Amino acid sequence: MEEKGKVAVLIPCYNEELTIEKVIKDFKKELPDADIYVYNNNSKDNSYEIAKNAGAIVRNEYKQGKGNVVRSMFEQVDADIYLLVDGDDTYPANRAKDLINEVLNGADMVVGDRLSNGTYLKENKRRFHNLGNSLVKNTINLLFNVNLKDIMSGYRAYSKKFVKNFPILTKKFEIETEMTLHALDKNYIIKEIPIDYKDRPQGSVSKLNTISDGIKVVKTIGTMFKDYKPLRFFTILAVILLVLGLIIGLPVIVEFAQTHYVSKVPSAILATGFVMLAFIIEQCGIILHTTVKKNRELYELNVLRYSQIEKLIQMKK
Repeated sequence: MEEKGKVAVLIPCYNEELTIEKVIKDFKKELPDADIYVYNNNSKDNSYEIAKNAGAIVRNEYKQGKGNVVRSMFEQVDADIYLLVDGDDTYPANRAKDLINEVLNGADMVVGDRLSNGTYLKENKRRFHNLGNSLVKNTINLLFNVNLKDIMSGYRAYSKKFVKNFPILTKKFEIETEMTLHALDKNYIIKEIPIDYKDRPQGSVSKLNTISDGIKVVKTIGTMFKDYKPLRFFTILAVILLVLGLIIGLPVIVEFAQTHYVSKVPSAILATGFVMLAFIIEQCGIILHTTVKKNRELYELNVLRYSQIEKLIQMKK
């Protein structure tokens, strides 16, 4: 285990006046030496004042959405270990040290796993959210050949290397999925620790919408498939088009073999179009696969340079 460094607790906050004070006090108790940051995201209640009076470092993020909040947190806060937790009092502060210790032992991202011990399924009353979690989790596990238990947990610890080399693109709730994809794609070390989860207290309302966010989950699955595994994605599309082209074109081929004449000209044109499109799409997949590979190589070089710079800074200190 390496020497413990500066810890920053990061709490995104949007209308959490019922719970934010308790969350701050709980983490102050567990991590008395940590800096606790609350980023107020245009709250319409008294979250800002309550968080400030509770002793947190409170900042405003005026771009709405959790992705925007986390981007500002990662850019502005300097620490050696980062602990991200929601401000709704659903995650146990008494497991904070366990997550941090995993980072100290070499992990880059440690996830508080709500699903393994069953408390999330028991406590969470929004069943469609459970279905969305499972869809995303199963898709990511299939794409990357891993066995992660919880993709969308909002309770995570990170190394400084991960935080300072993570380009956040999403603006809203998809941020947890993006973090996991980035860690898997760039070969960061991921650890999961089972935790107890409890639902929001009475009067505290979830910011997620089952229908609209469910649509976003489906779009996220398609997008991450295309962006992270382009060759497989476009190959599947190409095979589908090729099969359609053969199904439509086979009667034309049989007719021509028997009569040396083609009477189904529209079918012949449509079949040819499908087959040509299949080959074009497959070429797109090959090109994008090469591009993704080159981007990974450039990313690794940038991380290496970052590590070297960090070492020089530490030596000067």
